[in-house]
Amino acid sequence: MEENRKTNSLSFQPALDDFAPASVSERESLVVMRESVSFWRDGIRRFRKNRIAMSALFIVFLIVIFCFIIPMFYPYQYEQQMKGSERLSPMQYSKTEQESMARGEKVFPHFLGTDQNGRDYMIRVLVGGRVSMTVGLVASFLILLIGSVYGSIAGYFGGMVDMIMMRIVDIIYTVPDVLIIILLAQTLKYPLEKLGNAPGFGWIQKLGPNMVSMFLVFALLYWVGMARIVRSQIMVLKQSEYVTAAKALGANDRRIIGKHLIVNCIGTLIVTTTLQIPSSIFTESFLSFLGLGVQAPMPSLGSLASAALNGFQTYPEKLFAPAFLIFVIILSFNLLGDGLRDAFDPKLKQQ
Repeated sequence: MEENRKTNSLSFQPALDDFAPASVSERESLVVMRESVSFWRDGIRRFRKNRIAMSALFIVFLIVIFCFIIPMFYPYQYEQQMKGSERLSPMQYSKTEQESMARGEKVFPHFLGTDQNGRDYMIRVLVGGRVSMTVGLVASFLILLIGSVYGSIAGYFGGMVDMIMMRIVDIIYTVPDVLIIILLAQTLKYPLEKLGNAPGFGWIQKLGPNMVSMFLVFALLYWVGMARIVRSQIMVLKQSEYVTAAKALGANDRRIIGKHLIVNCIGTLIVTTTLQIPSSIFTESFLSFLGLGVQAPMPSLGSLASAALNGFQTYPEKLFAPAFLIFVIILSFNLLGDGLRDAFDPKLKQQ
């Protein structure tokens, strides 16, 4: 057959060998494209390959266990005062506890000692971490909700609507947040205390007017960065063909924004929200350090660090414990946010 092909090179009759099935090795050599995967599957696969981000996720998981689950089974309460156990060093027992141990009774150790009021410091640090993380998560959710809605409306309609809304954002950027928190805390102090005494609103009395004011400031001021990011994404996506098709099919503006534009920004929203969590935690810790946070006896990492400054030279571990936990939480969420950004940002994708 090979000789026949060579001798009849000018013939129009096809050679049968050209139509023979390809072998397995030949088929594999022709495969030049990788497996087609969805956006989320590809992002999760890339995220799992990032060892630093996975380690940060594991640390965040451990912090959640320590701050939210362990206090439920801890033998001491964060507000419990033990007479004679003031200012104990780590793993130190008071005279009363030593006498109980001499009688054969079991006494749970104070891993980080106690504070000046005889309260176990370990449980206070754990509860303080829970308060700080809760504030960070709730504040980030408020920022995500308000910023995404505001930015999507401004970016979608554009023109005069966008100009007015963005000028409002520029004005909010100039407002000093600490001053607003102080003014709101003083203005809302008595109304919130009166409301906290009403049935079903005991959580207001427990948090205090400072913390409620902090949440209001997060909802009023801190969403402007998220709004700008969402606006820039919406202004690009609204030029897409599927948006034009949705308009041609009669979809209203609310459906286009909610079902098409916001959904396609979900990757950016997740990354931005994750990076916003450590910023919110740091803001809460800073304000609590200044005395503008949760109401005593409920602890916060910032309030614990502020109270530990008075006896820093004698009891340095009282400052190192909350400061170290703040450091670990903020660093873990920052590394986690960087990993999510590297995994879900299309501009950073590599082959």
